[in-house]
Amino acid sequence: MTVTAATDCPVVAMLRPRSGDAQWMVSERYEMSPWVRTTEYVDSYGNLCQRLTIPQGEMRIEVEMELETEPLIQVTPSARPTPVAQLPGDVLQFLLQSRYCPSDKMEARALEIVEGCAPGYPQAERIRSWIHETLEYRYGVSDATTDAIDTLGHGAGVCRDFSHVGVSLCRALKIPARMVVGYLYQLDPMDMHAWFEAFIGGRWYTFDATQDQPRGGRIVIAYGRDAADVAFVSNYGPLQMAEMKVTVDRLDNPAPPPVLAD
Repeated sequence: MTVTAATDCPVVAMLRPRSGDAQWMVSERYEMSPWVRTTEYVDSYGNLCQRLTIPQGEMRIEVEMELETEPLIQVTPSARPTPVAQLPGDVLQFLLQSRYCPSDKMEARALEIVEGCAPGYPQAERIRSWIHETLEYRYGVSDATTDAIDTLGHGAGVCRDFSHVGVSLCRALKIPARMVVGYLYQLDPMDMHAWFEAFIGGRWYTFDATQDQPRGGRIVIAYGRDAADVAFVSNYGPLQMAEMKVTVDRLDNPAPPPVLAD
């Protein structure tokens, strides 16, 4: 990634994925030219955030990481909704409407879409498939101000917009939902990707409305209520992105043979 700053520009970036249930950081390497001092903190969603000041002029940032990820995402059509009274405290915030997800205005649409579905996982999956089948994936119809209702009106958008619609419709049904950004193996064209997760049956499940079937190989960078919480770079001064290149490769490391007991 290459950026250009007109003056020294304070930045908060999300460059480092965290280890968790679905992924494990094996190794990582960072290069910045010119090199600047960087500090890190964990935000309220558990994301790793790096603070630095990009000096006036051009700066190049290279990030290389090796992670173990799940080859498949969990699919459980029988998963029932978790009653609101039993939700963990840190999950409750994902029931609320947010800047790009006005779920309080979308209940009627959500009920229409999931009519006839059993509560829980089937409702979230119907929402995912409805977005995939109904909305057109198209660049140029949305911008930084577009929310889920705008996307429904346009009938089109990109992964960010599809995620906002999915999150909003799930929350309208009292299913906690959050936006996820990261990378998807073999995404074409390769770029930063977005999808959503829904909390059902006591755990988070992955739903990606841009895909026609469940796909693993996901590297999660950040979670949040919507795009406002998961920006790759938040700049507090003039900053121009000159170039960004993303590649995701699979490292085939065969598992060791099983140990046979006598």
